[in-house]
Amino acid sequence: MEPIEIGLWVSAGLLLFVVLGMRVAFAAGLAGFIGLVWLRWNGFDYDPERFGKALQISVKIAGLTPHSKVSAQVLSLIPVFIMIGYLAYHAKLTTALFVAAKRWIAWVPGGLAVSTVFATAGFAAVSGASVATAAVFARIAIPEMLKIGYNKQFAAGVVAAGGTLASLIPPSAILVIYAIIVEQDVGKLLLAGFLPGVFSAVVYAGLIIGIAVFFKNVGPPVSGFTWRERFGSLPPALPILAVVVIIIFFVYNPFGDAWGTPTEGGAIGAFIIFLMALYRGMRWGQLKNALLDTAKLTVMIFSIIWGVLIYVRFLGFAELPEAFADWITSLEMSPMLILICILLAYAVLGMFMDAIGMLLLTLPVVYPAVMALNGGEFVSAADSAFGMSGPMCAIWFGILVVKMAEFCLITPPIGLNCFVVAGVRDDLTVQDVFRGVMPFFVADGLTIALLVAFPSIVLWLPSLA
Repeated sequence: MEPIEIGLWVSAGLLLFVVLGMRVAFAAGLAGFIGLVWLRWNGFDYDPERFGKALQISVKIAGLTPHSKVSAQVLSLIPVFIMIGYLAYHAKLTTALFVAAKRWIAWVPGGLAVSTVFATAGFAAVSGASVATAAVFARIAIPEMLKIGYNKQFAAGVVAAGGTLASLIPPSAILVIYAIIVEQDVGKLLLAGFLPGVFSAVVYAGLIIGIAVFFKNVGPPVSGFTWRERFGSLPPALPILAVVVIIIFFVYNPFGDAWGTPTEGGAIGAFIIFLMALYRGMRWGQLKNALLDTAKLTVMIFSIIWGVLIYVRFLGFAELPEAFADWITSLEMSPMLILICILLAYAVLGMFMDAIGMLLLTLPVVYPAVMALNGGEFVSAADSAFGMSGPMCAIWFGILVVKMAEFCLITPPIGLNCFVVAGVRDDLTVQDVFRGVMPFFVADGLTIALLVAFPSIVLWLPSLA
């Protein structure tokens, strides 16, 4: 049997494991290990006496592969970014952000919902986890919206959709994972996520204002705040701005050399938030909870990475990524149409898988195909299909797939943010939240279409670095 055939059979088995409800980390690890054994035994012509040797080789590969990748220094960004978010919550910076946004923005139609979107965007700038963002603002923003008469489904949808912004706005754990998988510059990817993240927040805000204008009972404006109250709300939220500036200058300093690595910038940002939390009265119990929550989410992400890396190594031996890239480039369709089909496939796949698992499983096959469509890893902009060089195409495609991962966080039946919001609020069901996020499907579709049509939204900042 040819290695590619084994690769297809094992990949089908992996999908079966996932459909049957097995966790992605275990499904990928098991499928990858079975594939490694199968490939080795196939190379020995299925000699029964050499099965033990095939098993021994596969065990060594499966044991060494995760360690060789996970020991990379850049992955230390993930727990650092997650910890910043949990410390910011215990420092009450989330409340400060919401209060500031409310006093400055709530006077527009649907103002409290718009304030929630921009507050979640601000919190996303210090939190790399969408789920944490949704959970925090479900406690803070939904009661405020319900108090002045918002529809509870719409209020829940605003929070669930707003939480997805943490996937794009740096620091973003999922962008770091993408950079590791495709071996691209983490700093440039984090920079590239900033403008699309802000752009997504603006599109969400525009949608909310439009809904509030046409449906008067959806989101009444809130007024009555004095200029003194507005300016007084800014200082408590300034630590967020300080952390954002520090991380950006460590990634890219427009006035000279970068100050250091993204990891160092994230560590300093975490230390600043930690000091602010102490200043605002954080006690040992709260610090303990923040560290435990950070550890739990980090272990979950790393477990998925470990399992998927075994599967990815198997794919490499089976030569499936190269075969898929050759097949994609042989299609008699325009490269842009093929790219759109790939993005639509992510939308469907995201209905049944979590975002991180989906990207980890698909990128080893899909990424080489997209790069081949553009003309290769080292193609110049003049000779490319998408009008950009190979490294810029890698960044652009990364932002597109991460935005698709955002979209999948609110799509039924697996939309994780919706389950989190429903879990935090006893007065909401998952069905309520899914109904509330439906208008935001339109906003996400529009955002993705504009990012595809105008790549400069993504590439302007990284092109300066």
